[in-house]
Amino acid sequence: MPTLDMAACSLRELNATLQQQTAGTNDAEWEVLNPRGSHAVAVGLDGPLTVSVRGSTGYYCAGMNKEATILIEGSAGPGVAENMMSGKVVIDGDASQYAGATGRGGTLVVKGNASSRCGISMKGIDIIVHGNVGHMSAFMAQSGNLVVCGDAGDALGDSLYEARLFVKGAVKSLGADCIEKEMRPEHLELLAELLERGEVKDARPEDFRRFGSARQLYNFNIDNIDAY
Repeated sequence: MPTLDMAACSLRELNATLQQQTAGTNDAEWEVLNPRGSHAVAVGLDGPLTVSVRGSTGYYCAGMNKEATILIEGSAGPGVAENMMSGKVVIDGDASQYAGATGRGGTLVVKGNASSRCGISMKGIDIIVHGNVGHMSAFMAQSGNLVVCGDAGDALGDSLYEARLFVKGAVKSLGADCIEKEMRPEHLELLAELLERGEVKDARPEDFRRFGSARQLYNFNIDNIDAY
């Protein structure tokens, strides 16, 4: 496994090296040492690489990911996996604000807790959080799935569209137009697959509640002015 040591190479060199790798032509597995909280580590990857980051990262790690698997052996700063298209990002520790923001595909797994606005404006990404999420998670979430194995903070799902939210623990409050919905067999089947993909071993689909849009804010209505 080739190694990139950030104590000896610059961030620009690291990302350029990883971005140059393509399927079948170069090494498929890489190791990043001494990230030391650096920002924008392993961004813009476009190929089926596996990158193991041995430590915590700063802002926007794994942003714009496409096809790659990125494993973070630590915690991640704000905006991890931002605008992710496909592939998988796994964080052994906690994630800061707006994890998975605007993500259009792929899977983000947070084995610790996620802070506020987790999944903000998500557009197809699947996010599985083993712990808790902070306030306004899934704000304006358009599509995809957010699975929370712990508790959710204030204003969960505020102004969301058609994303599906599954929460095992307590929900402090729901945001505008977010309501609890029936958990039907197809949702249990979907959730079972998501829990397996997210490496969750101590929860069953039946333990969760489902939340989604009441579809009352799609069009402006003067009677709902206080909710906007």
